[in-house]
Amino acid sequence: MMLREEFSRLFFVWATKRCPEAVRWFVVLLKNESKRKAIMSTKIMTSEETDSLSGHEIVSRVEWLVARRDLLKREKELARLRDQLSAQRRALPWVKIDKGYVFNALGGELTLADLFNGRSQLIIYHFMFHPDWKEGCPSCSFVSDHLDGARAHLAARDVTLTMVSRAPLAKIEAFKKRMGWHFRWVSSFGSDFNFDYHVSFAPEQKVGGKVDYNYTMQEFPSDEGPGLSVFYKNPTSSEIFHTYSTYARGLDPLVGTYTLLDLVPKGRDEDDLAFSMQWVRHHDRYGTNLFLDETLPYWPSTASPESSTCACAAEEVQT
Repeated sequence: MMLREEFSRLFFVWATKRCPEAVRWFVVLLKNESKRKAIMSTKIMTSEETDSLSGHEIVSRVEWLVARRDLLKREKELARLRDQLSAQRRALPWVKIDKGYVFNALGGELTLADLFNGRSQLIIYHFMFHPDWKEGCPSCSFVSDHLDGARAHLAARDVTLTMVSRAPLAKIEAFKKRMGWHFRWVSSFGSDFNFDYHVSFAPEQKVGGKVDYNYTMQEFPSDEGPGLSVFYKNPTSSEIFHTYSTYARGLDPLVGTYTLLDLVPKGRDEDDLAFSMQWVRHHDRYGTNLFLDETLPYWPSTASPESSTCACAAEEVQT
């Protein structure tokens, strides 16, 4: 690598004196090389990159079974704790919704009650899609890839799934078509819904440098944030209640890809990235660094592994 850099320096000096046209060619070559490296940063891991695992402990099958059975005990303990936490989540008190919300959808305006679509339980995924953006957030798209196929199964259990974003309906429909999704996706443009559920932040809310996200005042890299909210409609009175909302790492259970990655030797392999979801692309953009929004408004403007995360995977603030 040092010899390559020295050759490049000497060639540039020679070309400046002898052939100005070669200088322009050389600059183009460097730009193309930089672009190639950026694209390669998203490539599939090669066998050479797995060498870091070559020193992993190797044991006999008998020894492996001892270690595996020990881990199984802890996995079962975690499963029991997860069941207990789920019960505590369902036991949370509810908040009655008295405010009227109107959403733009194909066929006309819909109320919050309409979004239940004849069922008593509603899950809303707060998809990051600002009115000014040209496409939806890549990380929210990553999450949504896992949700589209769940619609029929949720409906069988009296649950309706709906996406809500502030982008105008025309933008939503165009992006939804490109992604090949079928879930209902409505626009909250012009309403307070996103702001009331702390997934959109007006300029005046960001004046102090922090916003109310994930039940904490914290710095945040975007005007939009991801989240999920749950509502219940009483079949008798038609009253609507807010039962639960989760944000940031609370959305991890929605992502089956992460569950699978947690099983393989390299895990999520995100420790050396500038932020956790830097590798994620829209499912039709892997192998490229192509984004329609050149400023990447859903990503931090500056990122370090210690302090920054993608808005769609924002870490909880440590208090």
